[in-house]
Amino acid sequence: MNVSEYEKQFDEILDGKNTAYPYDSDEYINYVKLNKTRMKRWAKVGKISPELAETIKNIQHTQNWILITEPWCGDAAHSHEFIVKAAELNPKISLIVRNRDTPGSEIDNYLTNGGKSIPKLIVRDANGEDLFDWGPRPKAAQELYMSQRADTSLSDEDKKRALQSWYNKDKGTTIQEELNILLKE
Repeated sequence: MNVSEYEKQFDEILDGKNTAYPYDSDEYINYVKLNKTRMKRWAKVGKISPELAETIKNIQHTQNWILITEPWCGDAAHSHEFIVKAAELNPKISLIVRNRDTPGSEIDNYLTNGGKSIPKLIVRDANGEDLFDWGPRPKAAQELYMSQRADTSLSDEDKKRALQSWYNKDKGTTIQEELNILLKE
């Protein structure tokens, strides 16, 4: 699906038009509402760095970007807009979005520590060969997540707040630095 179709899923869930699992749960509907707000904020205030913009604009060959995600995913809400904005800078880049939880999802080919962690960005050349994949979160956020996961003294809410705080302070800088490095390789 294209980016607009993916973003339309948020409204369908919030308007009660999509009540399939897991969107039959108030908890997941609240995640979707929160993530829509996060995405709108990053769409408004998120800026692509000059370094990444230059790298993107210098891409000479067709690239197909596949973003595997879900509306309930908080990490995806913080990365989505930066990936979209970057892809829009060069007409040689096509971006499609695929839901992780739909049959036939490619996520099984891009596991993180054996898990189906998202978001996952797969970048392919015109022949469908993988150039690289990125995700599920910037390296520093992943390190924070993994260290918190092992810390039983923190509540789940405290862990979520700490990760949210990291994303707010980072302002999309780290994902852009990481994508810039990967695109230059």
